[in-house]
Amino acid sequence: MMRERILNAYDPFVLPFVFGMTFVLLYCLVSLIKVLIQLPAADRRKFAISLITPTTIWKNIRDIFCDCLFHVKLWKRNRVLGYMHSSIAFGWFMIIVIGHIETILYIPERLHKLYYPIFFRYFMEVKNETLQGSFFFFLMDFFLLLILSGITIAIIKRFRSRIVGMRRTTRLTLLDHIGLYSLWAIFPLRWIAEGFTAGIAGGSFMTVPINWLLHNFMSKPENFTVAWWLYSIALGTFMTVLPFTRYMHIPAEILLIPMRNAGLQVRHTRKGFALGMLYSCPSCGVCIDACPMGVQKKNVKDATVYMVRNLKRKNQRRSLEIAEKCLMCGKCAALCQVQMDACGLRLAYRSVQERKHNQIPADFGYLEAVEQPEIETAAAPEVGSGSGTGMKEVLYYAGCMSSLTPVISRSVQQVLKHAGVNYELMDADGSICCGRPLMLAGRKEEAEKLIAKNRQIIEHSGAPILLVSCAICYRIFKEHYGLIGVEVMHYTEYFNQLMKEGRLKVRNGHQTIVYHDPCELGRGCGIYDAPREALRAAGQLVPAPKERVESICCGGSVGSLTLRYEDREPITRGALENLTANNPEQIVTACPLCLKTFGRYSPVPVKDFAEVLAEQLED
Repeated sequence: MMRERILNAYDPFVLPFVFGMTFVLLYCLVSLIKVLIQLPAADRRKFAISLITPTTIWKNIRDIFCDCLFHVKLWKRNRVLGYMHSSIAFGWFMIIVIGHIETILYIPERLHKLYYPIFFRYFMEVKNETLQGSFFFFLMDFFLLLILSGITIAIIKRFRSRIVGMRRTTRLTLLDHIGLYSLWAIFPLRWIAEGFTAGIAGGSFMTVPINWLLHNFMSKPENFTVAWWLYSIALGTFMTVLPFTRYMHIPAEILLIPMRNAGLQVRHTRKGFALGMLYSCPSCGVCIDACPMGVQKKNVKDATVYMVRNLKRKNQRRSLEIAEKCLMCGKCAALCQVQMDACGLRLAYRSVQERKHNQIPADFGYLEAVEQPEIETAAAPEVGSGSGTGMKEVLYYAGCMSSLTPVISRSVQQVLKHAGVNYELMDADGSICCGRPLMLAGRKEEAEKLIAKNRQIIEHSGAPILLVSCAICYRIFKEHYGLIGVEVMHYTEYFNQLMKEGRLKVRNGHQTIVYHDPCELGRGCGIYDAPREALRAAGQLVPAPKERVESICCGGSVGSLTLRYEDREPITRGALENLTANNPEQIVTACPLCLKTFGRYSPVPVKDFAEVLAEQLED
């Protein structure tokens, strides 16, 4: 019977797999063409150049293996979930690779048949006694066991998510359920099907025991073909529904990675790069747990995964609700295993809706009346031993929130004077907003008018350093201003630098301090170490359970356009519970909005970064 199968190299049971595989390949090809056509011409050129750039080629290969097969990012955050995803993805990949290697080694003329490497055990007899046969039997069984262990964890996660460290999982659609159950069925059915061939041609530690265990069932010839039919149907079903389910992320992410590495940005909510992102979302639910609004059950369906789902369905009303409610803290994006630019998608959608519905004209005539400060360059006096550097000219921009929180502006200037820095306050007589709030509201064109005027003032001031004490302002200065000849520095960076140079000296008050990473400064700009290094000189720094990239938003973010005041309080209290877990005497933050928000409910004093340093200045 085995010899007959080898000669025929075909059986009708392969048809469900062939249909499903052909369909998904054609769908992916059409989708790829669609995405590339939708890209702006400049982005297409940028993408094409990146594909032939050696450094980018290597990065693409590395990221595809690390993100798609090994799920390295998820491993770092949750080892159980990391193992679950990587065992299934890498195990399945290796089974396909080994099937192709076997075909090449034993019967290469059949390699062109789409199904042959997948059903190699059915068509080809490989003696268990031979070295190659025994080796490949073992490898196949090993990776099958790896996959089955991942499937087991996936089942537990679906029905008891807290066991694997997740508070909630995503609600699935009907097609998602079909895809999920067919995926779960594929590998147990493969195990049973190969258990039949183990009784004829041999097997290894997985397939031989099941043949012994189910010998009476597997000794019946009519069951042999049924098992392979069921395996093929499970494969075909999964591949047929794949493009319409969350599992589309499997092929989509392979395209998303090189597009992301090429530096492409979201320019539309459902076209080009954005479309690639939408189909790369695995609906894993990590963003649900990450979202600080999830502290209230009613906000769970405002997570990024549901934003993506509604954008796919072109549900404009629901998409806008989610986009406007978001705090834009960026935590979901920072923890997303496919690096979904959730904030970029929301901003793009807000911008589209603003252009459609906001007809109120904006008058920026007052900008022309704003005067620009002129800084006189002063000679640098001698600094203490070991400095070796002269004073740096600084233009200090306090911004709206720091100006409305006078303790910050006063503390910053007190520290600058103590360090002997020659500075000018850009907004001493009032200032122009940096433009970030307008950006967050989707009003990019209006923001550009403010940016243009501020850029003119900053570049004409003659200051080589623009010092900023607001995390919100800092991010937009770094990302959107493109200042020429001016270095933008957050005050945590600059003061830490002054301390390292010996120009700023503080005494240690020995009070215990927990530092809160503001969203825009930490996840937004990657500044985590500078404030901590400086604060260690002023007190005893204690950690929070969730900090740095996992820091919890204060809840006061200007990013949300519709979140009600009473719904922000639970978020703030949740963040404070995290910050006070190790009983600090003070909470220190480096954002005026966080300072004000925490101050309303905190059981311990909340202070600004500059305020702490100002209090500990050496006489």
